[in-house]
Formats: sequence, structure tokens, C-alpha cells
Amino acid sequence: MAANSSFQLSGGYNDKPPSSTGSGDADLASDPASSGFFSNDFKRHDDLKTMLDGNRDSHKLEAMKRIIGMVAKGKDASELFPAVVKNVVSKNLEVKKLVYVYLTRYAEEQQDVALLSISTFQRALKDPNQLIRASALRVLSSIRVPMISPIMMLAIKEAVVDMSPYVRKTAAHAIPKLYSLDPENKEQLIEVIEKLLADKTTLVVGSAIQAFEEVCPERIDLIHKNFRKLCNLLVDVEEWGQVVIVNMLTRYVRTQFVSPNQGDAAEEDKEFYEDSEKEEEEDKEEEDGPKTKPYVMDSDHRLLLRQAKPLLNSRNASVVMAVAQLYHHCAPKAEVGAVAKALIRLLRSHKEVQYIVLSNIATMTINRKGMFEPFLKSFYIRSSDPTHIKLHKLEILTNLATETNISTILRELQTYVTSNDKDFAAATIQAIGRCASNIAEITDTCLNGLVHLMSNRDESVVAESVVVIKKLLQMQPTEHKDIIIHMAKMVDAITVPMARASILWLIGEYSERVPKIAPDVLRKMAKSFIEEEDIVKLQILNLSAKLCITNAKQTKLLCQYVFNLAKYDQNYDIRDRSRFLRQLILPGEKGGALAKYAKKIFLHTKPAPVLESKFKDRDQFQLGTLSHILNTRATGYQELPEWPEVAPDTSVRNIEVPTVWETKFTSKKKKPEKEKKSFYSDTEESSSEDDDSDEDDSSDEDDDDDEDEDIEEDSSDEDDDDSSEEEEDSSDEEVVAPVKKVSKVQKKAPSEHSDEEESDDSSEEDSSEEDSDDSDEKPPPKAKKNQVKSAPVKKTKREPAKPSQDLLLDLDDFGPPGGGFASSTGTPAADLLTPSLAGSMSNMSLGSTSMSTSNSMNFNPASIPAKVYELVNKIAGKGLTITYKFTRTVSIFSPKMVSIEMMFVNNSDNTISGIHIDNKKLQPGMEIHDFPEIASLGQGASTSVLLAINFNDTTQPAKFNICTQDTKFPVTITAPVGELLQPHTMSEAEFLQQQGKLGGMHENSGNVKLAPSKSDAKSICTCVHTVANVLQVPSTNENLFIFGATTMATGTLTLVSVRVKDETAKLTVNCEKMVIGTMLHKEIKNLLSKS
Repeated sequence: MAANSSFQLSGGYNDKPPSSTGSGDADLASDPASSGFFSNDFKRHDDLKTMLDGNRDSHKLEAMKRIIGMVAKGKDASELFPAVVKNVVSKNLEVKKLVYVYLTRYAEEQQDVALLSISTFQRALKDPNQLIRASALRVLSSIRVPMISPIMMLAIKEAVVDMSPYVRKTAAHAIPKLYSLDPENKEQLIEVIEKLLADKTTLVVGSAIQAFEEVCPERIDLIHKNFRKLCNLLVDVEEWGQVVIVNMLTRYVRTQFVSPNQGDAAEEDKEFYEDSEKEEEEDKEEEDGPKTKPYVMDSDHRLLLRQAKPLLNSRNASVVMAVAQLYHHCAPKAEVGAVAKALIRLLRSHKEVQYIVLSNIATMTINRKGMFEPFLKSFYIRSSDPTHIKLHKLEILTNLATETNISTILRELQTYVTSNDKDFAAATIQAIGRCASNIAEITDTCLNGLVHLMSNRDESVVAESVVVIKKLLQMQPTEHKDIIIHMAKMVDAITVPMARASILWLIGEYSERVPKIAPDVLRKMAKSFIEEEDIVKLQILNLSAKLCITNAKQTKLLCQYVFNLAKYDQNYDIRDRSRFLRQLILPGEKGGALAKYAKKIFLHTKPAPVLESKFKDRDQFQLGTLSHILNTRATGYQELPEWPEVAPDTSVRNIEVPTVWETKFTSKKKKPEKEKKSFYSDTEESSSEDDDSDEDDSSDEDDDDDEDEDIEEDSSDEDDDDSSEEEEDSSDEEVVAPVKKVSKVQKKAPSEHSDEEESDDSSEEDSSEEDSDDSDEKPPPKAKKNQVKSAPVKKTKREPAKPSQDLLLDLDDFGPPGGGFASSTGTPAADLLTPSLAGSMSNMSLGSTSMSTSNSMNFNPASIPAKVYELVNKIAGKGLTITYKFTRTVSIFSPKMVSIEMMFVNNSDNTISGIHIDNKKLQPGMEIHDFPEIASLGQGASTSVLLAINFNDTTQPAKFNICTQDTKFPVTITAPVGELLQPHTMSEAEFLQQQGKLGGMHENSGNVKLAPSKSDAKSICTCVHTVANVLQVPSTNENLFIFGATTMATGTLTLVSVRVKDETAKLTVNCEKMVIGTMLHKEIKNLLSKS
């Protein structure tokens, strides 16, 4: 017992554990400074000080670990500051790191001692180790002495341009500290923040925005040129940076774009992906002329919503909440529902998270009931929920109540009324009253239920029931006379003072409805007046006064009796009330000045109470903020700006030239020429036979030598092939004049020779481009050289029924020579090769004749003009115009890449040289194969090159710079979903088999009303081929049109079928990639229905 009592005594006297390392009895033996009950304070931590003053790094490291352990446990280690700060010059890297951690914690408290080491911190800013540089800056910014603010500013400016992202991030954290220390440095700090905002590292961006928010949130102009970068980096930024960025961009959107809901129903039916829809809308405007168009969301506004949506899957509740408030405040009504499921997921978190999420959901459900109605059961109350969670869920259930689900909710509320939690039961009764006031069909049912609750034993339940009944009766004063009578009869049975007082108020207020019952109730109350509670006595006085006014004949004597009883009551409130009422109601002979107005004073119509949610006014605050939770403006809260009526200038965000999605169809004058051309144009044939001009002879010799070398290489590699194939190899290389070189016509599949021929081509192109700049005009002499050999090939070109084995295009031989091939006729060479159905044209010819005798194969997709997009306009390009189109040919670089032809036109007065691609910014999985550098482009000249991009089966943009010798043009190319496909050969039976496998969630189906001009077979096929690079599959059903394709990158099968019936058609798209299937279905549907 003595030992135990002494142990307890030691625990009582030694409240602060004397151990240097912190807690527990295990440290008592090892710590020499804690060996007795009465340890001297001046000997504490002597062992640590000795270890820090020693020469051995191992001891210093051990001491620092113990000290940091103390700090981590919340113990005071400030008295060790002098001993620790001396080791800031330690050569040991681990020791130095721990010293900086300690100094960061205590530098603000021990400023005088820390100032002695300023020079050491400044030297550490030049340390090769990034962690030391960052730690030194962190400690320096923690010394809160205004005198060193110039040193801090200099250190921050140097750290901002540091090679290490970690150091730049630390600099961003130091900026708010310096600003709070010396606000006069704001202008310099804004310049530093501007540099940090331009940082492209995800580690830095979040901290830079946080510094921006704390120092200069009003400088919204700093965000303009970084807006798109922030949106694109959002997914990769660390979680807390995502929260800061999304909240800041929410305010930015509210100032720079117009409200997406101003057109009401204009946006309701739009889905998340709508790039193609906007493109179609613009096409229609160009064709049909100006119309009163509905609201079209700004592309930057859409970009933010699209990039933020994946964050709803974040594991961090703050990130999900930030995106939810972004959609609530900035997204079209039809798209806000996307956040509902993510918020419901958060309800499985801790109760603290639940409380915040439920508070925000309660606000959202006031105006958007439909969002959370499918998740009604998620808000049912559990017995284990704390009271504050129960009240919030109850609020949400009440907000979600509609005519369709009210029966379910009322059944749920009935069980809550019996809860042991009195506050919760009372709130449930209030909720029933709100439901009754909002939904007229159930008012009577709720009133009857509330009347039954008045007999409950729980005082709070009865009181709330009476209060709610009183409010409901005030809303319908001419009805429910029976309820008032019933309540009057229950006066004797109800003992709860609050309930009795409420009943008396109701009878007095509506005494004209029950003229026979009210006097009798007053008679009963007068008999028991002395025994009643004070609150009941006051209402008896009020009742007697009101009845004396309305029915003086029967109640005047009763009224006098009650006043006399109250005159001598022990409670002075009751005595004063009786004297006051007597002078108003029974003024006597003299008469009071207010007596004649007594009826107006007591029986004036009172406004009906409004039963509404307590969250109704919280929408004035931004969701997710402290002000919203507290329902009052907190310090530092920034108001959410109102939407502007007219959108500000959108060009302020154009640091890179935006893509102009504009369809440029060939003019009507050029169409006949295009239709007359066969795949191998007559112009080429005539040039191969007749154009033997002397001016090209000298250049032809060099070029012919190059071609001979290439032919010899090909023939040496293919010694086993027959002679006719060799003739075709040599003769068909120069068939198409504008292209300078076309793929070979051969009997074997193109894949057999692709690797060898591609390497040959690249070497040949480089040499031929160096020899002469006029290589674009050399094909006619080449054709002359091979004139005899090319005769059989020409015959083949004129035989449309020839089997495809003889007509396959080896597109691996088709490539841009050197700096690209120029078309002297102004017709892009790739027009002659679209669409490429290489390897999958078993029943089609390459001419302009019909593709098959089948009734569902009566369309030639080669007649569809390629859509041209403007990449750099004449003004932004300083005279250089760049356009591009998707050739729908197999890429010569990789079968996974989309082939794109780019046309460069020099409209300036000077020669443009050194055109190439630089600074590619691609999403993961994407890649670009550059076009060879264009050495020079003369005044008025034009040239075409081939570019290949692997979009990885996504519609994400490919960003890069097109550079000249003097200028850089940031550009963006986004592939329409139809250009991510390549034709796929299959039979009808195979099509139906695969379509059956790709059902369910992989199928997008819907009916479309065909436009009058698109009801025939040719128009339907034209629409499908215009949208997507697909191959029509022969069908035995004349009303069924089926098409097959695979995605470029992954080879995912994509099936399209159009079944026509009268004026409508059923459009079905099957694809495992649901995004591609959905977008493709929508684009084809829009085109089929557009007149």
C-alpha cells in the first residue's frame, strides 16, 4: 500500500513528465534529469545539450531526433533553442534537416537568437541540396521581424526562379508570411506571384494560387492567361491545391462568363460532352444565316467544368465539396445533378464530414429537389446518428418532399416522433407541419395526425404539436372548425401548460368560429384559474378579454371575475396584465382613450406564419465556406460575384490561338472538277505522256537518280517477287503528280513491306529535298521515264470491277518528302486519297462508280469533301495561314495515329523559313509524329505536310507550338470522335453477332426523325460517312444500313446501324468505349435530323 500510495503521490506531484523525449514511465530511467520527485528545472535536458555541444554527429543526430519527438508530442522544447541553433552549420545533412525543422517551429518565439543565424540561412539558400534551400527559406520566413523583410524579399525572388519545384513551392508559402509582416511589399510580391502563376509544375500551382488568394485576390487579370493551364493541370495537382484552385476559379467564372441558366430550358437537354454539338450549331448558323440562337456555353467555361468533373471521384472530401459548389454556382441546371452521387458517397465518412456535407446538401435541395430525390433512402435517420446529424437529415427529407414521395416520407416521420430524443421528436413534428403547408393534398391528414399527438405524454411533443397546428390553422382560418372544437374538448385531458396555453390562444383567436364553445371553455378555465400555471393564466386573461369584446352579453361577468382573481395573483406579470386589460375592456364611467380601439388591437387579422427551411437564406453564401455553415459572414469571406449581363472580352485568355471550328466546303465552281476526277486524275496521265519540257530536264536527272536508288533498294529486298510486280513498284511511285509520290500498287498486302519501304522513303525524301527546292514540279518527267511500264497500271485504273487485291494502296510509301509536298494546282494532295479503305475494300472500286450492286451499298464515300479547320489565321500568324484536315488515310508513321494534312500559305511580303513543331504538351498516352521542317516558304507560296497524332482514343486536345525562325504560334488540335475510327471489314452475319455481344451499357440507341432531304439511302450513308470514318457493310435488308469500324489506338470495335421505317430511323451505336459511343450517336443523330 505504501508503494502504491507513493507511486500515486509521484504522479500527482510530477504533473509534467520530466523525460526529454516526452511521455511514459519508460523514459524515467533513461533520462538523468528526471530521477526524483523534486527534480531541479535548471538540470532539465542537460544530456541533450551535452550531446548537441559534442563533436560526434551520431550524438547530435540522436539528440535532434529526441527533440523533434518532444515537439511532435506537443512538449515545450524552446529552452533548447540556443543549443540547437548552433548546429545549423553542421556538415551532416540529416542533422541540418532536423535543425531546420526545429527552427521553423521556434524561430518566431526566439527571434533574437534566430537573427544571429541570418547569415547562415542566407548561405544555405545556395546549398546544392534542394531540401536545405527550402528549409532555409522556410525558417527565414518564420522570423517575424520587420527589419529583415528586405532579406526575405530577396530570398523569395531568388527561390522563385530556382530549378527545384519544391523550393518554388516553399517560396509561394513564404509570400503570405512576408505580406502579413510588411504589407508595403505588395506590389513586389504581386510580380513574384505572377511568375509563380506561370509555373507549369503541378507541385507549385496550388501554392501559387493560395498566395494569390491571400495577397491580391482582386487582381483577376493575373488569372486570364493562366486559366486554361490551371484547368488542364487541375487533375494532377495535389489535393489541397485542387481545393484552392477550384474555389478561386469559381469566383473567376462568375466574373468572366454569363450565367449558363439565363436561357432556362436551352441547356437542359445537353449532355456533358458537347464539343461536336457546338460545331454542328456553328455549321448550321453559317448555312442558314443568323437566327436567334439559344445560349451556347463559352469553351473556357466548358473546359473548367469538364476538367473538374473527374475530381468528384477524389478520396478527399474537401475536393469533392469544392467541385460540388463549383457545379452548384457555375454549371447549367441540367449538369448539376452530376455531383449528387459523389456527395452521397461522402455520407459514409466521419460524422464531422457528414455534418458539413449535409449542410450543403440541405441548401442545394431547396432549389434542386430532383438532384437528390433518387437517393432519398440515404437520408433516412439511423438510431446511431448524433442529434445534429439527425436534424440535418430531417431538414433534407422535408425539402425533398413532393406529391409522389410524401407518403413514404410521412411513414418515416411517424416512426421518428416516438424517438427518445426530445429535440429530434419536436423537430420531426415541425417537419410534418412543413410538409402539410407545402403540399395541400396532405394538409388534412397531417392535421389529424398532429391532433392525436396532443395526447402524448411528452411535454415537448405536445407543445410542438399545438404550435404546428396553430400555424396550420392560421394559414386556413376559414376551415378546420372541427379541429378547434376537438382541441377545446381536450382541454381537460391535456395537462402540459404550453399545450393548454396554445389551445386557449386558438379558441380566443377564432372565437367567432366556435361562438357556443368558447364561453364554456372560459367558464371552465375561470374555475381552475388559481391552480393553473402562469403561462396558462396569461392566456386565460387574453381569452376573457377577446370574448368580452365579441360576446359581451355572455362573458362580461366571467371576464370581471377572471380580472378580479388575477388582480391578487402572486405573479406580478399576471397582476399587471389584468390591470392593463381591465382599462381597455372595462373602462368604467370615465372611459379610456384606447377602449374604442380594443377590437382592432386584440382581434386584428394576424399574418399567417411561413413554414420554411432554415437553410433558405444560406444560399447567399458560397457553399462549402465557414460563412455558409455559420449562416453569418465570417472574417475573410469573399462574396461570390453576380453573373455579368454581358460576357467580358474572351480574348484575354488567348495566349495561344484558339481553334476556329469552321467547316470550309469546296465552292460550287470547284465541285464539277472534283467529280470528274477519278482516283488517278486525267491530269496526271496527260502530264506523264506529254509534259516533256526542257526546263525540268536538269533537275530530273538528280531526282531520277534518287528514284533509281530507291527502286534498286526495293527490288533487292524483294528478289523473290515476279517481274510484273517490280514493274509496278517502279512505275507507280510517281502516278499522282501533285503528291510527288504515291503508294505502290502491288499484289501483296501493304503490311508486308511497310517497314522496309518507310525507311527507304525517308532516306530518299531527305536526299531529294536537299538536291532541289523545285522538287514539287518534278513528277511529270518521272512519269515520262516510266511511261512504258506504267501502261498496264493505267489499264488497271480504268477497271472498277477489278478485285481489290490488285488495287490495294501501300500507304506506307506515301509520305511528305523533306519539308513537305506542295501542290502547284492548289488542290491538297490528300483529297485524292480520302477516304482510305486500304485492306478493307473487298467489294468496292476506287473509282467514282458504284461500290456494289447491293441495294445498301449505293454510295461512294470518296465524294464527301473533307472538313477544313483553321489553325492559325492570317492576322495572328503575321501573314502565315495554317489550316488542317483529317485525311482518313492510314498513317505512314503508325497505324494507331490519326493522319492530318496541314496546309501552309504565306500571305506576307517576306519569305518564311524554318517552320517546325516544338514544345508539345500532350495528355498521357498521346504522341505526335512531327512533320519534317519546312526550310523556306516564299511569298505567296503554299505547301502541305502530313502530321500524325495518336489521340489514344480520346477527344483530349493535342497542344504544341508551330515555330518559324522568328515566331512561335501555340496551337491546339482536337479530333472529332468520328476521326478516331478506321474502317473495318466484316460480313453482315459477323456484324449482327458482334452487335449482340455489345449490348447493355455498351449500346446507345434512339429514334430520330429524318429530315425530308435525308430520307433516301444515299443521304443516310452520306450523313454517317460525314461524321465518322467507317466502312459500310453489305446488308440483305434494303431498309437497314450497317457500318463497321475500329478505334485507331486500341482497335476497339465500333458498330453503327440505321434501320429506316417511314420518316423515322432507329440509330444504334455499339462500342465498348462508352464516351466514344455516346458522342458518335449524338453527332450522327444531329446530322440525320438537321434539314
